[in-house]
Amino acid sequence: MDETRCIAAVEDVPTESTLLFTVRDLDDDEEREAILHRRDDGVVAWRNYCQHLTHIKIDKGSGAPMRDDELVCANHGAMFESDTGQCTYGPCEGAYLNALDVVVADGSVYLDEEGHEFVGLGGVEADGAIDLTSTSNVEF
Repeated sequence: MDETRCIAAVEDVPTESTLLFTVRDLDDDEEREAILHRRDDGVVAWRNYCQHLTHIKIDKGSGAPMRDDELVCANHGAMFESDTGQCTYGPCEGAYLNALDVVVADGSVYLDEEGHEFVGLGGVEADGAIDLTSTSNVEF
């Protein structure tokens, strides 16, 4: 496998949360956030935004909240199946998170999405941007 596409060791991908990373879309040269989640049957990757309001991040930097094997958008309580990305509850019910292709090989997770390159772990650095997201509407 191409080591420049290696995101993380499988053992570093959480089963009860997510791992935040950044990819570059080669079509427009924009960096975008994505998340990894480890399941019993492998590792999945999603773009890091809610389908209700796409400026709201699922993982705000410390791992996405989860409940009953579903990713939770802490802003409005939308819940997404961790295997399919389908929203099962909330204002975007029926919508799907946008998937990114990854592959597991030799104990590591690699980006396998055409037209994208792995930038690094963590989120996109926004110069002076104010995070308008909130978790005040949902309690765990």
